[in-house]
Amino acid sequence: MINEKAEKYPLQDVAEPNLFRDIFPYDELPRVPFDGKTVPMNPAKEIWITDTTFRDGQQARPPYTVKQIVDIYKLLHKLDGGSGLIRVCEFFLYSKRDREAVDKCRELGFDYPRVTGWIRAVKSDFKLVKEMGLDETGILTSCSDYHIFLKLNKTRKQALEMYLDIVKSALDAGITPRCHLEDITRADFYGFVVPFAIELMKLREQYGRDVKIRLCDTLGFGVPWDEAALPRSVPKLVHGLIHDAGVPGELMEWHGHNDFHKAVITPATAWLYGCAACNGALLGTGERTGNTPIEAMVIEAAQINGRHTPGVDYKVLTEIAEYFAKEIEHTLPSNYPLVGKGFNVTRAGIHADGLLKNEEIYNCFNTEKILGRPVGVVITDKSGAAGIKHWIEQHFNIDVAKDDPRLLAIKERIESEYEAGRTTAISDEEMFAWYKEAFGEK
Repeated sequence: MINEKAEKYPLQDVAEPNLFRDIFPYDELPRVPFDGKTVPMNPAKEIWITDTTFRDGQQARPPYTVKQIVDIYKLLHKLDGGSGLIRVCEFFLYSKRDREAVDKCRELGFDYPRVTGWIRAVKSDFKLVKEMGLDETGILTSCSDYHIFLKLNKTRKQALEMYLDIVKSALDAGITPRCHLEDITRADFYGFVVPFAIELMKLREQYGRDVKIRLCDTLGFGVPWDEAALPRSVPKLVHGLIHDAGVPGELMEWHGHNDFHKAVITPATAWLYGCAACNGALLGTGERTGNTPIEAMVIEAAQINGRHTPGVDYKVLTEIAEYFAKEIEHTLPSNYPLVGKGFNVTRAGIHADGLLKNEEIYNCFNTEKILGRPVGVVITDKSGAAGIKHWIEQHFNIDVAKDDPRLLAIKERIESEYEAGRTTAISDEEMFAWYKEAFGEK
């Protein structure tokens, strides 16, 4: 079967790089061509997440300390709760600090997430994996002509031979290789990607050991529409690797970037078309615009499966955000979804009025029960009596009417602040003081 596929999709060793200038003109915004052809949705039987917080996640930030890495790794384990939803963590292996962090995380003995490595497709890097005693490693196998011709200065045939050589070295050593097909959304899919994947499946068959494939949307060009044309269509990329290259969905994972605000929809789409794993980093950290945020995919997995993942402790997402803020001084935008300081906080009086009547009107789910984050309000000139009422009842656990003279006294104080030219929100400290004045010491 594999040989038949190889005959149908041979490597196209072209003399000049195919840069898809009709799609990526560079001096204009990239285009999304549609070919009108569809592929069937075929969700993966089981979906999971792999983590790159300690690899790609720290390529655009100062390196984490060993202690920070161990702390975050423990939080990932606590979040997973033994479920296997967060299955793997990948680590750099180059510095003494990297290797110390790997050793300390492995010493914890957690089943999930497993510790794996990441290397370039060179034998000197592979030596590090063997020395660390890891049973799996990612291998950078760039697959677009942008990388093969313009970065590596090789032909497709030369690149293919180089990649296969290092994959064989891994298999010979009893190590599971995970080939990172960098820049797949600008690659010649049937001219290089599928022939390469077919060769990898041949090696899997020959060695009797899995060979994994990561679909790397390096510049965030992937789109979720099945009628879009290759190489940008996520459905067609996943479908083609499964049906034309013979790659089992459970050996595939999607790695997305957020250059075009699609770092959540593309991995979710990959799941729905048969790719089992989504790769991401906590809080979306990573190169340029960042990686797929793991916290988003933990919630997305529950929605797609139609139930909470048994064992997962969703409140740990709030712990993770608090750890990053306090220990790493990583500041999130207040409106960052799910874990931002103000993600479930309203400033509008009409919304606060709705929350008073029924929290479900303006809260997307029970954030207090699931994330340990009660819905809240921030007091501004738009809050009105309803917003003040909600703030008081939330902080002091009392019932107060919107026309209570004490509440209206606070409202007048707030209005006078903004009439005097104030532009910032009223702080909780100010509200506590004004409440004390209006309602008395008790």
